[in-house]
Amino acid sequence: MNAAGGFVPPTIIFPRKNSSEQLKKGAPPGTLFAFHPSGWIQTELFTKWFDHFLKRTNPTKDSPVLLILDGHHSHTRNTDVFIKARENFLTILCLPPHTSHKMQPLDKTVMGALKTFYSEEIRLFMRAHNRAVTHFDMGELFGRAYTKIETAERSIKGFSTTGIYPFRRDVFSDEDFLAEQQRHHVPHSVTADFPENNEPALCHSPNILPKDIAPIPQLKKK
Repeated sequence: MNAAGGFVPPTIIFPRKNSSEQLKKGAPPGTLFAFHPSGWIQTELFTKWFDHFLKRTNPTKDSPVLLILDGHHSHTRNTDVFIKARENFLTILCLPPHTSHKMQPLDKTVMGALKTFYSEEIRLFMRAHNRAVTHFDMGELFGRAYTKIETAERSIKGFSTTGIYPFRRDVFSDEDFLAEQQRHHVPHSVTADFPENNEPALCHSPNILPKDIAPIPQLKKK
């Protein structure tokens, strides 16, 4: 979403290898569908999303685009995306670690509401059909929930409450920074050993899967 109230169609990642037209039924128009066994964002999938974003925003020399991201490794260690950004008049800004819950517009005004509306759609579906939700139902249920949050008001408010646009230096108080420092402070006496291949967490907010927005409930056997 942007500070003017617009939205780029979303991307849905299904935890499977193969596509199916049934999975796409009822999803928001223009949705990009991706597939991976883990269901998580990967560097290659983020590159596909970036192409999707470029096509929808069409940045130019006279109308460049600023893309604000969290620090997930698929964003920060993606050479293909960096090259495409330079070639297409797009600047990428990554938020500092552990700040997306305060500084990311999407987190502030959209994701909480989307989770609520999606959970309600699942509840209504199960009541009406007397069965559990499957992957083939999720596109339509997500589409209904997404329609309710895709509003200019939410988008504009997300950028204003974070102080990004209109720009406000004083949107956060000294207490906000102090509380964050205390929350992540590690006493000097505490040490920990980490495996060499263990990557540090770069982002406060994890990637969100459809099943994480509202875990698919199971019907109780009578």
